[in-house]
Amino acid sequence: MKKFNVTVNGTTYEVEVEEVKSAGAAAPAAPRAAAQAPAPKPAAAPAPAAAPKVAAGAGEHSIDAPMPGKVVKLVASEGQSVKAGEVLLILEAMKMQNEIPADADGVVKKFNVAAGQSVKAHESLVILG
Repeated sequence: MKKFNVTVNGTTYEVEVEEVKSAGAAAPAAPRAAAQAPAPKPAAAPAPAAAPKVAAGAGEHSIDAPMPGKVVKLVASEGQSVKAGEVLLILEAMKMQNEIPADADGVVKKFNVAAGQSVKAHESLVILG
């Protein structure tokens, strides 16, 4: 028996291989199972890439993330008129879904994030004008 290390998708497995000399030799012994490593998990789908971030211009302001988290859903849409307190998006942080509201009446000029994207605290989420 010879031992080899085999790497599959970044996970290393130790395997034992028996060398068979000829076809007339005795039947090979039943293979011994080496300690089995857990099956590799499929790679997680990458979060969708958002369009380049836009800074607030004259007469506009940014709604920023109050904490780090993951954008679950964009509730409003670009170009939509919103009132103060109206929900713009849902941000998941610490296993809680937080509604991020508009802080003033205005129009959603640009979303700087996409659903599924992770954000840092104080990162610009929405430009309101």
